[in-house]
Amino acid sequence: MRTELVSEPGDPARPNEDFAGVLLPASGRGGTVVVLDGVTPPRGATGCLHSVPWFTARLGGALTELTVSRPDMPLAEALAHAIGRTAGLHADTCDLSHPRTPQATVVLARWQGDAVEYLVLSDSTLLVESPDGKVTPFLDDRLARLPRSALATDAVVDAELRNREGGFFTAAADPSVAARAVTGTLPRSEVRALVALTDGATRWVETFREGGWADCLDVVRAEGAEALVERVRVLERADTGRVFLRRSKTHDDATVVYAEL
Repeated sequence: MRTELVSEPGDPARPNEDFAGVLLPASGRGGTVVVLDGVTPPRGATGCLHSVPWFTARLGGALTELTVSRPDMPLAEALAHAIGRTAGLHADTCDLSHPRTPQATVVLARWQGDAVEYLVLSDSTLLVESPDGKVTPFLDDRLARLPRSALATDAVVDAELRNREGGFFTAAADPSVAARAVTGTLPRSEVRALVALTDGATRWVETFREGGWADCLDVVRAEGAEALVERVRVLERADTGRVFLRRSKTHDDATVVYAEL
């Protein structure tokens, strides 16, 4: 079995807000991928004393423990428990109802026995390659389907769309959002490899249009996860006219996890 993990901050002077892990149980059978992309808040109050990296470390730690120690627990249930556990760590000190309380996108994949389970919440991506080479992206595209005009200001997004019906959902402090995730189960015989990516890495496909999802997986397999991130960085630096990046930050935290089953 081959696994590879790369996570690079968008700005070396700032903490990486992503979390990533590849977990191989002591039994030697099966495994789990956990990837979180912490949501960078705008300047101003968030209602919380804690940073986004504080949050992703604790939510990621809870998911790490639950997805391995409770193989019988569905991934959505594990996410709900992890969100609740993390919320409990700062409910007494922070306003968890604030729309910008620390939060993250989530990708989970777990393989055991004859099955591969997956979960995607918000705009990170899971790629699944079948033995015949076909690559299928599993996406939660609710944010992408919103009209650009609806995302004009942070205030409007927070008031009308963030973690609201008709908008999009992230893992913040409400365990019930786990039920909003894209989930499913595949026969393990139909899965050869997995790639989990935060949107800082999916820019190669979604922002710069350098190739499709199958091309993306090919780059990671042939050149390595770090090569994909470096390709993105080259494109970001070259986009001096903001033709592709527009209002987006020049460099985002970028995480790639690759696992061959």
